[in-house]
Amino acid sequence: MASEVVFPLAGKRIWVAGHRGMVGSAIVRRLASEDCEVVTATRADVDLKSPDQVRAFVADRKPDAIFMAAAKVGGILANDTYPADFLYDNLMIAANVTEAAYREGVAKMLFLGSSCIYPKQAPQPIPEDALLTGPLEPTNEWYAVAKIAGIKLAQSYRKQHGCDFISAMPTNLYGPGDNYDLTSSHVLPALIRKAHEAKETGADHIVIWGTGTPRREFLNSDDCADACVFLMKTYSDFEHVNVGSGEDLPIIDLARLVCEVVGFNGDIVTDTSKPDGTMRKLMSGDKLKAMGWAPTIGLKDGIEGAYAAFKAANA
Repeated sequence: MASEVVFPLAGKRIWVAGHRGMVGSAIVRRLASEDCEVVTATRADVDLKSPDQVRAFVADRKPDAIFMAAAKVGGILANDTYPADFLYDNLMIAANVTEAAYREGVAKMLFLGSSCIYPKQAPQPIPEDALLTGPLEPTNEWYAVAKIAGIKLAQSYRKQHGCDFISAMPTNLYGPGDNYDLTSSHVLPALIRKAHEAKETGADHIVIWGTGTPRREFLNSDDCADACVFLMKTYSDFEHVNVGSGEDLPIIDLARLVCEVVGFNGDIVTDTSKPDGTMRKLMSGDKLKAMGWAPTIGLKDGIEGAYAAFKAANA
């Protein structure tokens, strides 16, 4: 049974922070059918690391709700190379937007986290209450700590000030507008680029990091956006909510699927000198499923759409 709408979006002014990112742009697309006014801001308009600029922007634009999708993001290499940037930037962004939302009386805010908030040895599938029950995966702990702080900010303002601030924890996301820079991208867009370039140059193989045995869960960014809008409209509680597909697969199988979609027929070589990261990270979607939401975009269809967007952007 679908949850009751407790916060309708029709007629409201909604700020999508991070609207140029993959998730933020998907939320903007999804809000087009909600009869609301969407507010966006570029880095030139407001520096989210500046408390004064954020407060002034919120005071001026007076949003009724905020989707907090802005973040400094990247894969294992980027996290390992720029730990201070990942921690400081994401802490400041979360703190400034949350405080401004409270000070300026924003009716509702949804903070977007990441599945890396969970302990490295969390039970599988990972339930929401696994948060802070063990050590984090070292390769992305800086980003994870900042995202945990964002959840706790939302919870603390709800507890102390009665703010209707909620948090959603998406799994590994992909889709139009993804980052395909091999020095900072996540695994799926990196595989799309590698397979595409190998096909274009006539290479006989691609190389993937690690053993290929870690299992990962993937969700299309448009499904994630739909879940976020669903939660904004129907959910108001203390605990964060996992947003995932409920299915995972080994990285080597993902690589094969990407190669099939791209049309690359060469070999896939594993570079075992590179780290695997967490061996499995499947989130439990039981809480969101019980509310009446489920994803609609299958992995192969989603990869086909992502590859089409990649080719269009690089034409």
